[in-house]
Amino acid sequence: MRFLTDVFLASWDLLLDASVYIIFGIVIAGLLKTFLSTEYVAKHLGRGRFKPVLKAALFGIPIPLCSCGVMPAAASLKKQGASNGATVAFLISTPESGVDSISVTYALLDPLMTIARPVAAFVSAVAAGVTESLFSPVNKPTAPTLEACQIDNCCSGEDCSPGEHASHHGVYLRLWTSLKYAFVELWGDLATWFAFGLILSGIITVWIPQEVIADYLGGGLGSMLMMLAAGIPIYICASASTPIAAALILKGVSPGAALVFLLVGPATNMASLSILTGILGKRATLRYLLVLAVCSVSFGLLLDKVYQWSGISAQAVVGQASEIMPYSIQLISAIILIILSIKPFYLVIRKQLVRLGISSDSKDSSCGCSDESCQS
Repeated sequence: MRFLTDVFLASWDLLLDASVYIIFGIVIAGLLKTFLSTEYVAKHLGRGRFKPVLKAALFGIPIPLCSCGVMPAAASLKKQGASNGATVAFLISTPESGVDSISVTYALLDPLMTIARPVAAFVSAVAAGVTESLFSPVNKPTAPTLEACQIDNCCSGEDCSPGEHASHHGVYLRLWTSLKYAFVELWGDLATWFAFGLILSGIITVWIPQEVIADYLGGGLGSMLMMLAAGIPIYICASASTPIAAALILKGVSPGAALVFLLVGPATNMASLSILTGILGKRATLRYLLVLAVCSVSFGLLLDKVYQWSGISAQAVVGQASEIMPYSIQLISAIILIILSIKPFYLVIRKQLVRLGISSDSKDSSCGCSDESCQS
């Protein structure tokens, strides 16, 4: 009982530290989703060999999609004419980073890791995209695919006048749609995974001896390779991986080894790799994994050197950014997140009951997400 209490308290402390920044991150993500149309993104990713790769990597950095949700988005971009290189770059930069995970990184880790994470994601995405472009033919220009209005699916863009269509896109409606997406759909996708990350970080904090982690994951190439082997097959989203990384660093894991986990954990898992093979082929998937592994380990080794050169102790500065927030605001934000998580938790429990045959409800999701776009 004491163990469970300690795990709960450790997880609760992390939730308090992260809650304000999570809310900020998902609100910004909702605004990006509503005000940056998929048609605009897609038309910039199809022509040329290297320029679309840079654009795709940049587009992917702020978008908060997990490796489960990014697959249908990438498949859609590919069908709309995006090159293989741009698709690969998008597949890496998007799940590795996002405005939500960046804000949580600032809250739970430190400013240096907050900068290193999206920079490493961008460079890794560009490297993998350029490598794929060198092995793939240049795309021929394709006609753009018209999609339904992303605000409320009012029309396809073909069967209504520009004036009528524009009337559905007022600023207040866009803001409402942004908030609805942020707090219902996006947090619905993230809630259960983030809770998993909090609980696991609490277990690591309470249960695993600091000496054991420091001996095996305290730095160097060996610790990077161990994190690489652990991160590639498992599924965990960028936001959920952050509290785990914070707990590992506090136990003695080097920031570089933690960065490897933060990069490969969200970008790869066995399910997404199988889908990627269907989208791009086996050889492209192998190139994807190879470049991602090399870049992640290289950035991990470099980050450890930066911490050494700067004289910064990662253990000493972890979570300091969250201390600027008053406790009352942290508590209110944590309560808001808990209330918003009730429905996602209910859906996960119902899904498990359906699998066990206890419930007759036929509604299910293939990847645990509440967002319909993630069910593929």
